[in-house]
Amino acid sequence: MAEKSQASGNKSVLNLEGLVLFLKGIAMGLGDSMPGVSGGTIAVITNIYERLIFAIRSIDLEALKLLISNQPAKSWQHVDGNFLLIVALGALTGLLISANTVLYLLDSYPEPLMAFFIGLVLASTWILKSEFKLDKFSIWPALIIGAALSVLIGGLEPRVAEVNLVYIFICGAIGICAMILPGLSGAFILLLLGIYQFMLTALVEFEFLYIAVFVAGCLLGLLAFSRVLAWLLKHYHEISFAAITGMLLGSIYVLWPWKQVVSLYTDSAGDQHPLQSSNIWPLNYTEITGNSPWLMLSIVAFIGGVAAVTLLHSLFNKNAAGSV
Repeated sequence: MAEKSQASGNKSVLNLEGLVLFLKGIAMGLGDSMPGVSGGTIAVITNIYERLIFAIRSIDLEALKLLISNQPAKSWQHVDGNFLLIVALGALTGLLISANTVLYLLDSYPEPLMAFFIGLVLASTWILKSEFKLDKFSIWPALIIGAALSVLIGGLEPRVAEVNLVYIFICGAIGICAMILPGLSGAFILLLLGIYQFMLTALVEFEFLYIAVFVAGCLLGLLAFSRVLAWLLKHYHEISFAAITGMLLGSIYVLWPWKQVVSLYTDSAGDQHPLQSSNIWPLNYTEITGNSPWLMLSIVAFIGGVAAVTLLHSLFNKNAAGSV
């Protein structure tokens, strides 16, 4: 009787861990769909980043050999299959939710939304500082290079592309690399490549061919780039996390809520979107743009972002990414 009760208790724990991972996957999907936010950033915030990278890295010939030799359970265990499946389902759910709801906030209340994400980022960098020691000389170049990379990419000019299947495949392979790098927005990279709006429309309208080609590109890029990241995290752990922290700090340049649009571009549907913009101070925002800065709401949203990360960190520390 006691054994049965213990088994039931273990099952409840597993279900709770699975639910937590699913929610983290949703948050990653929401982040990856928005220009300026990274799913990798969310993975860092929720303490599943390293496990995610090493799980993806484990999809290799050994897993294939186990599968071919009629050992699917061992193959699944080798790639941390439960973890990957739950996070992937959560991320897909987040993308679908974002395509229909969260993007409304991005269009209607961009200033408070971006302030919220800045709160997330700053609180995350404070937590991440425990992963490296600032008194080491090698840490500072990694921090500076990481921040400069985010700022540099954030300042690039989006382009209008001629979309075809080959280009969609290439964009998927490139975009996924940014999606798993904290501080670099995969959605922003797709915007730079000129297919962000196209792929968002394809996702909402379930255009299977475009989605399948894009996913294939993502899978190739993910399997290749995860090996690079896993090697760096294994052999240069502190420097890698310093660079990640730098990229997070540099992403504030892209996330800055108060921007003046310098130029626009028109997508295939005839809608106009910002092409180039410059950061301005909130006190001058209404005078320059004619729009409300939503300053008080943005401050509340910023505090909410800080509080959200602090709460997540206290509730779901590194042990929360345990076996599922």
